Amino acid sequence: MPPNIYRLSFLSSLLCFFFIPCFSLDQQGQALLSWKSQLNISGDAFSSWHVADTSPCNWVGVKCNRRGEVSEIQLKVLRAGGNKNLRGELPWEIGNCENLVMLGLAETSLSGKLPASIGNLKRVQTIAIYTSLLSGPIPDEIGYCTELQNLYLYQNSISGSIPTTIGGLKKLQSLLLWQNNLVGKIPTELGNCPELWLIDFSENLLTGTIPRSFGKLENLQELQLSVNQISGTIPEELTNCTKLTHLEIDNNLITGEIPSLMSNLRSLTMFFAWQNKLTGNIPQSLSQCRELQAIDLSYNSLSGSIPKEIFGLRNLTKLLLLSNDLSGFIPPDIGNCTNLYRLRLNGNRLAGSIPSEIGNLKNLNFVDISENRLVGSIPPAISGCESLEFLDLHTNSLSGSLLGTTLQKSLKFIDFSDNALSSTLPPGIGLLTELTKLNLAKNRLSGEIPREISTCRSLQLLNLGENDFSGEIPDELGQIPSLAISLNLSCNRFVGEIPSRFSDLKNLGVLDVSHNQLTGNLNVLTDLQNLVSLNISYNDFSGDLPNTPFFRRLPLSDLASNRGLYISNAISTRPDPTTRNSSVVRLTILILVVVTAVLVLMAVYTLVRARAAGKQLLGEEIDSWEVTLYQKLDFSIDDIVKNLTSANVIGTGSSGVVYRITIPSGESLAVKKMWSKEESGAFNSEIKTLGSIRHRNIVRLLGWCSNRNLKLLFYDYLPNGSLSSRLHGAGKGGCVDWEARYDVVLGVAHALAYLHHDCLPTIIHGDVKAMNVLLGPHFEPYLADFGLARTISGYPNTGIDLAKPTNRPPMAGSYGYMAPEHASMQRITEKSDVYSYGVVLLEVLTGKHPLDPDLPGGAHLVKWVRDHLAEKKDPSRLLDPRLDGRTDSIMHEMLQTLAVAFLCVSNKANERPLMKDVVAMLTEIRHIDVGRSETEKIKAGGCRSKEPQQFMSNEKIINSHGSSNCSFAFSDDSV
Repeated sequence: MPPNIYRLSFLSSLLCFFFIPCFSLDQQGQALLSWKSQLNISGDAFSSWHVADTSPCNWVGVKCNRRGEVSEIQLKVLRAGGNKNLRGELPWEIGNCENLVMLGLAETSLSGKLPASIGNLKRVQTIAIYTSLLSGPIPDEIGYCTELQNLYLYQNSISGSIPTTIGGLKKLQSLLLWQNNLVGKIPTELGNCPELWLIDFSENLLTGTIPRSFGKLENLQELQLSVNQISGTIPEELTNCTKLTHLEIDNNLITGEIPSLMSNLRSLTMFFAWQNKLTGNIPQSLSQCRELQAIDLSYNSLSGSIPKEIFGLRNLTKLLLLSNDLSGFIPPDIGNCTNLYRLRLNGNRLAGSIPSEIGNLKNLNFVDISENRLVGSIPPAISGCESLEFLDLHTNSLSGSLLGTTLQKSLKFIDFSDNALSSTLPPGIGLLTELTKLNLAKNRLSGEIPREISTCRSLQLLNLGENDFSGEIPDELGQIPSLAISLNLSCNRFVGEIPSRFSDLKNLGVLDVSHNQLTGNLNVLTDLQNLVSLNISYNDFSGDLPNTPFFRRLPLSDLASNRGLYISNAISTRPDPTTRNSSVVRLTILILVVVTAVLVLMAVYTLVRARAAGKQLLGEEIDSWEVTLYQKLDFSIDDIVKNLTSANVIGTGSSGVVYRITIPSGESLAVKKMWSKEESGAFNSEIKTLGSIRHRNIVRLLGWCSNRNLKLLFYDYLPNGSLSSRLHGAGKGGCVDWEARYDVVLGVAHALAYLHHDCLPTIIHGDVKAMNVLLGPHFEPYLADFGLARTISGYPNTGIDLAKPTNRPPMAGSYGYMAPEHASMQRITEKSDVYSYGVVLLEVLTGKHPLDPDLPGGAHLVKWVRDHLAEKKDPSRLLDPRLDGRTDSIMHEMLQTLAVAFLCVSNKANERPLMKDVVAMLTEIRHIDVGRSETEKIKAGGCRSKEPQQFMSNEKIINSHGSSNCSFAFSDDSV
């Protein structure tokens, strides 16, 4: 080799040796690798990120511009293993990527705060970090991102107020912050963002008014502020936003009238303002919004008539005006609204007749105009509603015949009860093969029940009570296998015997044939294994009352006035408690020994942990707390931490231990400490769930704090402990009587119905048990411990989508309460909560824990109850002995509640009722027995008078609906 070439080669090698960085990974790549090293990553999503590369431009999820500068970080495309496996915090160094145009870290498990250094991203156009675990406030420095067009931070746990500096982002087009924990007022400065076309702040805790400055946003198309605490009026300036298509301000505290200038919004397609405090009339000018597809103004105090011009909206599919104070008539113009799919006008003061023009609505699927003052007949033209499935006309003053009314075969629900309808029940009723519920009670219907009713093979509930039916009960009623909820034929003029085919109604839970002229014996009813409520009073039955436990325990009021019926003395079959004394003593001694050993070990363990935690928390970590409060509370973190001792423990849950802490003001808080610092999934689940919902029977989250070693949640302190402790523990006695127990289980049912049917997406609690039902000062129930909660991201109650837990074990729940599908690893739906609730119901009724060691053969509570009923034993023997000595009516109530519990614990999820149906059944149980006194039951006047009653004014219905995804939520949650 020539000397000069040799020298050149040697010099080049020497330069490369001393200047390796010139040929190694650039600064941007080094920053990304540094961030990667801080992340908790599972899977091979980052396998292409190599330190040996000279540039990150070829890495998956990274894009560069022509100059080789990182311009996009888009990790949403990393589907291998799922983005939820990406954990950690967004580093301060992200601000070094100054040429970044796109930052996409959506649907990950990234946590911590959004760093202030994000303000260094002068060229960024889109920041998309949604459906993650971010917390803390949005930094004011976001206002320095002057090129920002899209800010997507929705579905996190971001707190604090919306920075006013966002108002300086002149190029901002879409701002999505929904489903966080934001507080304070909406900044008026947002009116200075002329390019804004989409604002969604729904499902937060925002207060104040809708800024009038929004009227300057000429490009605004969607404004979604649902589920906050916004007050004031709808600003008239908002009608200047002539491109507006979606105006969703439901579930707030907005007052005043709907502006008449709504007519300016010619592009409006959706107007949701339900669950507010609006007054005045529905403006006629709304009819000039020709593109309107959905209007929901329910649960307000609107008055006046429904403008007939509204029905000129040819694109309208949903009109929901329920629970207002509307009067006047339903205009015939309704027939012009040919695309109408859902119509709810119930709970108003509408008068006049149902216009025959309603038959023009071929697409109409759901009609509820109940609880009004409508008169006249049901128009025969309603047969033109070819798609109708739900028809509710109850509690009006409708009259006339059903004979000329042809109903669509598609109908699944009919309620014409509490009217003045006459004539016979037409044989055509048998054509309604899809019908599941038929309620014609409290009318003047006569004649015989047509035998064609047997072809209604899907019928679950039939109520023909309080009419003037006569003749014999058709044998064909016993041929409806689905008849399981209730059969009510009371207060009519039926004669003859109970049909022999009634023995085939194996699933029937409630049968009422009282106040008729029936004869014969009752032996056929002994085969009804699931029967828990039976009323045969005021007939002419004869012979011996069947000698079964069920019949022996029937209240006398349900057997009264059957002159030929011989009722023998009841024979007590309650077991002698002395026969088990010896085994109980041995078991008690064994339990005491085991419990003592466990308590000693727990005490030692807790002491060691407390000392270690105290050193960490009060030492070097004292300044690293992140704190968010939803209520004004006066305390320091030290006030909390120093009291996290075993002496203050009041309970444990699936995700943490709960302490009672008294803060300097004298107020007591319940503080939950997560079991370990790794429990970020349960911690964030509680924050995201409880931070976005409000219900009188769900525990209130007051705030939270966390650092690297500890995560704490603050709740209202509830002084009466849990339902479990009252039923089984040392504190039992405060919830002994049936009235208190009933109120508790009804409150829990309301809470679960709210989660399942009023929240979108549907929330599954995941750990319903007596320990998680806390009791307030007056024993009012509060559902608690949302550490295992998860959501269903599809439409509720359809079973379309899986429940999607975040960072959860596959067997979430508590043994003894878990539905069978948990064990078989099938899909978990809201029906899993229904099963757990059914176990709680049985626990309340029997007084036994689901895994009570005293149950025969170590059986589970559900199996014990099933076996007891299958053997046709007296169901009242299942009840808690502490409930003995109750009146017949209360015993009747408890047995009906047992029937509801039995439905809930079905092994097949699709056979369990929805929680809203459970609420309806429990409410009806109490309504039946409270609505009539014992004296009224004994009198022949147990049926209402056939004379028309003067219409009473309706009370305003108060409804508390919860979080709703602004794009799809409506005020109604009917089937």
